[in-house]
Amino acid sequence: MRDHYSEFTLRGAEIIAVGPDSLSVFQEYWARESMPYIGLPDPDRSVSKMYRQQINLFKLGRMPLNCVIDIHGHIRYIHYSANMTDIPDNETFLNVIDELNKTSNIKLITDN
Repeated sequence: MRDHYSEFTLRGAEIIAVGPDSLSVFQEYWARESMPYIGLPDPDRSVSKMYRQQINLFKLGRMPLNCVIDIHGHIRYIHYSANMTDIPDNETFLNVIDELNKTSNIKLITDN
């Protein structure tokens, strides 16, 4: 998602990555990797519990959970991964966002 971040923001979307690490670990990683989107530390699992993210200690902890949440806070797409490689491609998310934008009254401002 990092390499295609601008494709998301051009559609009026924002990416937020939630992870189990502490604030200091997140800050260090985000600075080192020049991550363009928001990183939200969740060491107490409050966010992961809210979205029912699965945890499997035999598969390195939290299983990836990807979702698209609309401007009103409603989950419009969710994917619970079975393992670390079971993650939808960016095109899947972009298509969902495009469909949401078609049905919304929000006008996107672009450079064109």
